[in-house]
Amino acid sequence: MSTKKTYGHPYSSGLNKQSKTSDTSSILFWILTGFTLLFLIWAPFQKALFNGNSFDFERPIYSSFVWSSIILVLIGIFAFYRWSLKSSSELLSLAVWLVPITYVISMFGAGSHYYATNMIYIQTIYVTFLLLGFFLARTDLGAAVLKNGFMTSAYVIVFFGFFNWFGNKQIAFSWVKWFAAEMRGNPIYQDAVMTDTNGLRLTSVFQYANSYAAFLIGVLLCTLFLVLSSKKWISIGIHGFLAVPIIISFFLTLSRGGLVILPVVLLLVLPFLKPYKQILYIVHLIVSFGLSFTILSKLTNMGIELNKSFSAASSLRAWLILLGVSLVNAVLAVLIQRFASDWLSRKLERFDKSRYANVAIPVVALIVGAIGVTVLFADLGFTKLLPDNIRTRVENINFQQHSVLERGTFYKDGMKLFADYPVFGAGGGAWAALYEKYQNNPYVSRQAHNFFLQYLVEVGLVGFIVFLLLLAAVFYIYIRNYLKQDETTRDKRFIFYILVISLLVHSMIDFDLSYVYLGVLLFLSLGVLISKDEFEIKGAWIEKLVKVKWAYPSLLLVLSLVCFFNAVSALTANSLYANAVAAAQINKNITEIFTPLDKALNQHPNHPDYAGFKIDILMQAYRQTKDDSWYNQAMALMNQTMAKEPHNRTLLEKQIGAYTEKGDIPKALELVNNNIPNYPWDITLYEKNISMNFDLGNASQTANNTKLRDQYWNAAFDTYNQVQERVKQLASLPKEQLQGREFGLTKNMGFALGQIDFIRGKFAEAEPFLKVGLTDQFDDQLNKQMTRWYLADLQRQGKNDQALYDKLIAKDPNEKTEIFKLVNAKI
Repeated sequence: MSTKKTYGHPYSSGLNKQSKTSDTSSILFWILTGFTLLFLIWAPFQKALFNGNSFDFERPIYSSFVWSSIILVLIGIFAFYRWSLKSSSELLSLAVWLVPITYVISMFGAGSHYYATNMIYIQTIYVTFLLLGFFLARTDLGAAVLKNGFMTSAYVIVFFGFFNWFGNKQIAFSWVKWFAAEMRGNPIYQDAVMTDTNGLRLTSVFQYANSYAAFLIGVLLCTLFLVLSSKKWISIGIHGFLAVPIIISFFLTLSRGGLVILPVVLLLVLPFLKPYKQILYIVHLIVSFGLSFTILSKLTNMGIELNKSFSAASSLRAWLILLGVSLVNAVLAVLIQRFASDWLSRKLERFDKSRYANVAIPVVALIVGAIGVTVLFADLGFTKLLPDNIRTRVENINFQQHSVLERGTFYKDGMKLFADYPVFGAGGGAWAALYEKYQNNPYVSRQAHNFFLQYLVEVGLVGFIVFLLLLAAVFYIYIRNYLKQDETTRDKRFIFYILVISLLVHSMIDFDLSYVYLGVLLFLSLGVLISKDEFEIKGAWIEKLVKVKWAYPSLLLVLSLVCFFNAVSALTANSLYANAVAAAQINKNITEIFTPLDKALNQHPNHPDYAGFKIDILMQAYRQTKDDSWYNQAMALMNQTMAKEPHNRTLLEKQIGAYTEKGDIPKALELVNNNIPNYPWDITLYEKNISMNFDLGNASQTANNTKLRDQYWNAAFDTYNQVQERVKQLASLPKEQLQGREFGLTKNMGFALGQIDFIRGKFAEAEPFLKVGLTDQFDDQLNKQMTRWYLADLQRQGKNDQALYDKLIAKDPNEKTEIFKLVNAKI
């Protein structure tokens, strides 16, 4: 087919048909396929590549960056032969690079250079996998390989979770620990089953139940679709068999958000199916859920007991129950498809042609679902069929629960952050770096629990619009082609639509896409959705671009080399830092620690964890030797790193500590005062402020500078008043909402303020301060000193606490003299 003959035709099933057919005979095609399948098995067991913004989580991400750099090289070569720039999807495969470019732009005003750099790496990984999905899935074979590869890896994750739930943790981990590098030091995969205030929760590889639930929503709906679309009974049986373990796992996560999101995703999936398939889909869903409910309570309770005390017999019995019911579901799935599918298709043939056929059943399902939810929460006893821990979670679903209120606070605070960085954002990891500056109350959450909000604050309105346009373009291309395709062609890629919808919808209420593995699945799926694009682009400008189409593959090759260099450099630095830490743990000399550590900082300059570790060692050397050269090195490295990491709380603490240790209290106080607006709910900064103002006031009094003394001491009470104002603000929180960290008058603050009032002769005012947190545990030196001042203050007022006094004197008879001195001191 010549370009001239077909150019501009609205729809051509022959577009690049020959090249697409030859894709599967290409060695590069199979190499790329192999890389993808290996990655889908490897990545989940690296804590699902969670981006925790610290050394502890970065190595698997850097390893993935190496993987993706190699893949990008192969894609670049592949594109020389398979990229024609004639379809809208091929043009989109070029435009998608705007996503990491917006992250590069946002880095110039980033709250953390380290976080922002890592997010550029991650976004590059994502684009690489989008291109991978795009090129591999252009053939039906490629789409089938990706589909089966993902489903197989997903089923492995599900069964890995059950091995942990049924107490077979060591066995399960022994199968994966050889490539689960981050877990090798442990006997089991850490927190595959975790405990929180709700009890035991299944998390499998994710270590976070809600994100596992999001994953399971996608896997479940994909599995049920494969039951519908599979032609062979063995395939129907396999997917039908797996539906029950997935549903049981879903409930064992105890995720309330998952329960809310599942029907939403279902309603976004059903309209793409023919009416008879919609009915079958719902039937399979009901049957699978019904069978799952028959064993849910038993398996829940057995898992709880097995995690307390393992019994081989009980574990085997749990496995037999699960596998037995799953087998029943597999048989029913085959029978339903064998006898009901064709019959239902014939019965609804006329209805299929109706204009509103595809939305009628989802609307009915929505109405029935609403009635079901009403019945469920009307206290009619239906929830009593659920295990106690699951029933409690279901019954507590409402808009006044603390998790909903807290998320609402996160979203409001996120918009305050966005208002300060509206155009290009505050860089990758902006929420983690800056949220404390904008938070409404002292919660701790380095994740915004909303992917879209987190994305908005990172890249601003410009980057957010680019991402939304990317999603819109993908859905437009997919749906436009979907409407033209026959049912067989549609079915081969539809699970990737389900996966995209599941991840995007659930990520509106949680941080699922902070797991790079889930982000990879999302972008890989987006690539697959645009892979079967049969529409050519119209316009003479395309002919001009086609002449230089070699430029894009060439740029991919250059970019892949740049990425590979950076990935290897980051990975090498990570290894060198780990070697330095290991050397320190076995008490190697400072030279043997600094040799790999300096190389790590050279490879990855201004890394806050690497720099922080070196600063600690330098300060330790200064304490031992009092040699100013160590101190000066520490301060130079601190200042250099904080220029890139101005909002790193750990580095700030080290800097305050260094000034304090050097005796430069005014400089330390200035640093504290400058950063209270950045951490308005960090009570330790207020505590340091008051303590330093007290010490400086004391020093001024010793120097007979009463004016300066009063200035410092008044500043201490001004800070205390700020604390009290914020305490009043916390009192206005809804009673269902958790406050977060403790915030209020602390023991150290009370002691400093009490001493100030005591010295000023305000004994009545000093009493409540000196009594804050006071106990009779006198091994605690702070408690011992506070007791001394408290008892002296009482005597100044003509009062006494004889019992406390006797206990103190019994513990330390010298305290009698110390109290006497305070009582008779000149004020």
